[in-house]
Amino acid sequence: MNIDIRKISESNQQDIFLPNEPFELRGRLIVSRVAEKWHYRKELMTPVEMIFPDETYDYGKLTAKGFVLGAYLESTCVGLAIMEDDWMKHMYLADLKVSQLARRLGVGQKLIAEAFRLAKERNYQGIYTIGQDNNLNACEFYLKVGFEIGGLNTRGYQYTAQEEKSDIYFYLS
Repeated sequence: MNIDIRKISESNQQDIFLPNEPFELRGRLIVSRVAEKWHYRKELMTPVEMIFPDETYDYGKLTAKGFVLGAYLESTCVGLAIMEDDWMKHMYLADLKVSQLARRLGVGQKLIAEAFRLAKERNYQGIYTIGQDNNLNACEFYLKVGFEIGGLNTRGYQYTAQEEKSDIYFYLS
């Protein structure tokens, strides 16, 4: 299958509304830092299905602070990467999603590669993103495509119904 990665433009801006689809939560990535080095281990759990609510993106706002990439199988958008400018030397990957019919076809990897290339064109050193520690599939994906752990936020969900979660910061340089 030929997957085409390109910036979403005004003419196909409706593609930013790629619906969220179910995915499996099957464990968590346990992160620690010892002697200035990040370490991790995987903790498996009984799988449960999860789906995020659909976003209400605004094309003008997204492109005012970055760009949006679409992954196309023929004329159908099957993947999305939303990139935001940041004051740091890494551009922020705010959202990455691939439709179920296109998962395991390298779509996410292609989106990351093009996002990285375009971030470099914009004089960034690379890209970064944030993954929830309980989304083991996403964490494993980021590590597989070359991201490294660069931070851990254990307090972001404090005082919420998701208090047991942490955010892991991933960097690709």
